[in-house]
Amino acid sequence: MQSEPHYWFPAKRWGWGWGLPISWEGWLVLAAFVVLVVAGVVLFPPAREFGRFIAYTAVLCVLLIAVAWLKGEPPRWRWGGD
Repeated sequence: MQSEPHYWFPAKRWGWGWGLPISWEGWLVLAAFVVLVVAGVVLFPPAREFGRFIAYTAVLCVLLIAVAWLKGEPPRWRWGGD
């Protein structure tokens, strides 16, 4: 007998994607993302190194989406009733 999968990020009720984390692992990933974005502001000040800051932030966003894709509920369009 298989158990329910342990998701870190629930699917949004409306639209496509994921909501706020529902497990400590998800919160840890989200907190690390925020800390790394703030560190990016210090490492690559947007006023002087805008291109590098955008590239750094884009890589972090792709990594966050990858974790949500792997550890979250399967994404699909939802209309609120399911």
